[in-house]
Amino acid sequence: MSMNGQPERPEPESEDDNLELQAVDAESPVEGDDRETALAELQAKADENWDRYLRAAAEVENIRKRASRDVEHARRFALENFGRELLAVKDSLEMGLAASESADAQSLLAGSEATLKLLAGTLERFGVTEVDPAGEPFDPELHEAMTMQPSADAEPGSVLTVIQKGYVLNGRLLRPARVIVAAEPPPDTADE
Repeated sequence: MSMNGQPERPEPESEDDNLELQAVDAESPVEGDDRETALAELQAKADENWDRYLRAAAEVENIRKRASRDVEHARRFALENFGRELLAVKDSLEMGLAASESADAQSLLAGSEATLKLLAGTLERFGVTEVDPAGEPFDPELHEAMTMQPSADAEPGSVLTVIQKGYVLNGRLLRPARVIVAAEPPPDTADE
């Protein structure tokens, strides 16, 4: 390696180069000046190939650095649009808190519902969907069973109650829904 980090150019008088020249000599009889001309042509070709190699190596290094910079930029600013959209939700909450001193319960409830609707819309625009499985069959990939509760009204193995809703981001589970799963009622209560 040279001081600038580039590989050093091989010496033209290496054993491989001598073998190449001998191969050229063996293929066609070359006399004095012709031999020097052939050597100069081979040296020019070697210099050209070496230059191409250095340019290609530099281009690969530039692409690697650019890709690394792009990945870092994407990682740092991926949430920029999401954050900007959430600012409207924060503003709505702040206005609700400021108005809470002089507002009645009905207007506070209406403001809270509007803020929740605004937040749900923002989440939906960014691919976050709600998992609310009440009455559906229990799915261990989307639901977390907190307990099982006997129920004569619900199908065994179905979600009886949703304790906490789950969320999915573009098909990937963010948080499972925490649920109570229906179990078969005990035999003595089924006879009554």
